[in-house]
Amino acid sequence: MELTAEIRAKVLKFQETEITEYHIYKRLAQRIKSPANAKILNEMAEDEKRHYEGWKKYSQTEVTPRWLEVWFYYIISVIFGFTFGVKLMERGEEAAQANYAAVAHVILEAQVYQEEENQHEQKLLMLLGEERLEYAGSIVLGLNDALVELTGALAGLTLALQNVKLIALSGLITGIAASLSMASSEYLSTRSEETTKNPIRAAIYTGIAYIGTVALLVLPYLLFDNYILDLVIVLITAVAIIAAFNYYISVAKDESFRDRFLEMAGLSLGVALFSFIIGYFIRQWLGVEV
Repeated sequence: MELTAEIRAKVLKFQETEITEYHIYKRLAQRIKSPANAKILNEMAEDEKRHYEGWKKYSQTEVTPRWLEVWFYYIISVIFGFTFGVKLMERGEEAAQANYAAVAHVILEAQVYQEEENQHEQKLLMLLGEERLEYAGSIVLGLNDALVELTGALAGLTLALQNVKLIALSGLITGIAASLSMASSEYLSTRSEETTKNPIRAAIYTGIAYIGTVALLVLPYLLFDNYILDLVIVLITAVAIIAAFNYYISVAKDESFRDRFLEMAGLSLGVALFSFIIGYFIRQWLGVEV
């Protein structure tokens, strides 16, 4: 079949995408410990390879993968989990898959490939699961509590003490004690539930999420002497952490980013504002001068 220059360019682009995804899935399948998940990724890889060969019948051209993209998604998957990496990649390819319809009137297989990309692969992705997502609730608990409690505490301490060293000292003591308390509570809560989650692991995830957030929020007070600047950095950091985590969850678990982000950001910033005001009045009431 003789293709127009425009359609041939599209077919070559489709080929490049399919062979790129083939190599990504194959590399991830070799790394994953779960045989069931490795099987899923190998099946997805073979689908991509079959699509590539189908497009090649029309282009009569061999195409090389986008190796930079292969390694980008592979590294992302290693760091953040294969579920996140694969779903992020699929999200990025949705626009490209929509272009299949543009050549369907010439290449009949295009409609079949599009349906397989949109339905079959999505069905396979629903089967993917890993520990870090199973314990996402514990991570949310640690992050949310640390963000709400510590942004509020630091805001109140900032106006009440107005001394960066004392604020950092108070924040660290409060944060470390609270992280141990939250980890213990999560352990007891998980142990009392009917769940497959390990109580110790749930406690560890909660504790690590909490103490990591504490470290990031207190850090400005250890670096800069202007306590107002430090508080501004704390609030920006809190919003950035909320945005990053909720983006991760929205991709990995197919949930709404906007709703979760606005809820967590509203809680954290609202508590911080209230605590800042309370800190001012307590300082005036007690007549504290540091």
